[in-house]
Amino acid sequence: MPGPADEAGTAGYRPLLFSIAYGMIGSVGDAEDLVQDAFLGLTRARQAGTTIIDPKAYLTTAVTRLSIDHLRSARVRRETYVGEWLPEPVVVPAEASGPAEHAELADALSMAFLVLLESLSPVERAVFMLREVFGYDYPDVARIVGKTEVNCRQICTRARRRVAAGGQALDGARLPARRAAGEALARRFFEAADGGDIEGLLGLLAPDVVLHGDGGGKARALGRPMTEPGRVAQALVSGFRRIRGLGVTYRPAWVNGRPGAVMYDAEGHVAGVVGLDIADGMVRTIHSVANPDKLCHLGPVSGVGLLPER
Repeated sequence: MPGPADEAGTAGYRPLLFSIAYGMIGSVGDAEDLVQDAFLGLTRARQAGTTIIDPKAYLTTAVTRLSIDHLRSARVRRETYVGEWLPEPVVVPAEASGPAEHAELADALSMAFLVLLESLSPVERAVFMLREVFGYDYPDVARIVGKTEVNCRQICTRARRRVAAGGQALDGARLPARRAAGEALARRFFEAADGGDIEGLLGLLAPDVVLHGDGGGKARALGRPMTEPGRVAQALVSGFRRIRGLGVTYRPAWVNGRPGAVMYDAEGHVAGVVGLDIADGMVRTIHSVANPDKLCHLGPVSGVGLLPER
């Protein structure tokens, strides 16, 4: 039977385990549940008299395999999802460093990167993440996913090709803007959008900017990604004008380790989350999540949405 010292020792693995689970399935609540299930499995194994020599290896293997199974069933449900699917945002207030559970996540799993990983099968995603994001060597990856080392090398090579075919280099997907520079640019971005300054927005948007919206059929959002700076700027200004009329305000935040904002209605309920991917001093990608089911972990939600439907 594990004692308090054992529990304190394994609790330190939660940030890593949460990041693996969240990176696999893109859901904050479900990731937390899978981590708890992994710890429960460890407790039951010890109670049954099993000697666990390496608790970290046990928990990592458990949460990865649970995530693979969960993702297989989630993929079936996503086939009927209304509109574009985006991950649930992990939000940290701009003035805070964030909870320990998200420490491993901050620099590794942006919205853009997680969307890119949707092209991989569950096992490919696990192998790719363990190797490329978390730095596990191939023998450990093979042990965790239950494949041979040779097979894992082949799987990772295939996954790299698919990720590259998505048009975004791994380093570009993972490398966050410097914090101070990102905060300053994000502040100008939201001030321009909220103030109706289309010219100001155009000066901040990259030529290949893409605007993504996820309402899940339950809140206003784009039906498909929007490109072209002029159209994106107009959509943002229109969206902010509409929600401002509804009493919605925004507060700066870090969204999946990137600068962004959380929208609140007049009663303080969460109306949406917007995250920005910034490179070379310009906004490259904008992710707007308004589906209330993906925001409830942040508190009461309104389901207002931000973007015009299209």
